[in-house]
Amino acid sequence: DLDAIVGLATAAKENHYVRPIVDDSSELRIIGGRHPVVERHTRDGFIENDTQLSCDQHQIALITGPNMGGKSTYMRQVALIVLMAQIGSFVPANAAHIGIVDNLFTRIGASDDVSAGLSTFMVEMTEKAEILRGATYRSLLVFDEIGRGTATYDGMSIAEAIVEYVHDHTRARSLFSTHYHELTELPARLPRVFNLSVAVKEHGDQIVFLHRVVNRPADRSYGIQVAQKAGLPTQVTVRAKQILGVLELSHKEANASLEQVAISFVDQTVDMSWREWIE
Repeated sequence: DLDAIVGLATAAKENHYVRPIVDDSSELRIIGGRHPVVERHTRDGFIENDTQLSCDQHQIALITGPNMGGKSTYMRQVALIVLMAQIGSFVPANAAHIGIVDNLFTRIGASDDVSAGLSTFMVEMTEKAEILRGATYRSLLVFDEIGRGTATYDGMSIAEAIVEYVHDHTRARSLFSTHYHELTELPARLPRVFNLSVAVKEHGDQIVFLHRVVNRPADRSYGIQVAQKAGLPTQVTVRAKQILGVLELSHKEANASLEQVAISFVDQTVDMSWREWIE
C-alpha cells in the first residue's frame, strides 16, 4: 500500500498533477486535461484540452474529425483522469471536478472471437448490449465508433438509436466518437447532446493535426489524406479522390431531386383541406 501511495505521489510531483475535487455530483469538468502516458512520449509537448460533461446539461459529446486527429486519445484521457481521481490520485490537468461514477464502460477498437463463433461486429454489438444493460445515471460511457462492421446505413441507424437511448433512458455522461457526420445534427432535437471535433489545418492537399478539441462538428473525415500519410500508393489515393468526387456529386444531385419533390408536394397540397391531404 505504501509503495502504491508513494508511486502516485512521485508521479504527481514529477508530472505536475493537481488534486481534483471529487464529490457526489454529476459534474465532470476538466481544465487543461492531458493523457498521463501519451504526454510522456511526445517530443513537441502535449496539447491540453478541456472537458465539460454533466447528466443534466452537457450529457453526450459527439466527437468528429479525422483518424489520427486525437479523438481516441482525448476520450481515453478523460476516462483515465476519472479513474485516477477515484483511486485517490492527483490527475494530469490544471483543474478537475469529478462527480463519482459507479461504472466506467468503454467500447474501443475492433476485435473478434473466432473460437466462440463471434465476428468483429457481433463482438461489438455484444459489448454494446452489456453496456446499455449495465449503465446507470452515474456511469461514464466511452464509445469509440459504433456500427463500423456493417453496411453504412445499418451502422448509422444503430449508432443514432444508441445515442437516443442513452439520452432518453440511461442519461449517463458519454463520449461518443463517430465518422457518421449525419449524427452531428442530433443536437437539434436532443437537448443534452452537443458537438465536439478535433481541429486540423489544411495546406493544399495535405493536413496538419492540431490535436485541439473545439466546440463544433467536423464536416469531413479526411480519410484519403490520412491514407496518403500512411503511404498508400499515389495511384490508389488519386483514384480514391476521383471516386469520392463522383459519390459526392451523386449525393448532391439526389438531395436536390428530393428537395424538388418536396417543394412540388407542398405546392400541390397548400390549398387542400386536411382531409383531402390525408387522402
